[in-house]
Amino acid sequence: MPETVIFSLRLPKPVKESLARLALATDRTQTYLCTQAIEEYLAAQAWQVQAIEAAVRKADSPEARFIPHEEVAAHIRRLAAQTKKARG
Repeated sequence: MPETVIFSLRLPKPVKESLARLALATDRTQTYLCTQAIEEYLAAQAWQVQAIEAAVRKADSPEARFIPHEEVAAHIRRLAAQTKKARG
């Protein structure tokens, strides 16, 4: 088991009550549920941060190619017109 530390936080009363009910219903401790929730949140955030960092590295690379805004906007307008025309 990894080393643990004490961490204290304030929760809105309804959140604490929901946590207590969930712990009772799942036969888990509130500490276990909080740890699981924090680990899942951190994993989700880490994935997003890694994706953003990778995109920034790609944009900063010499091979990066950027399309001017007006060119993108014109392309979107053409697509919208085609879609509108196809729908009749």
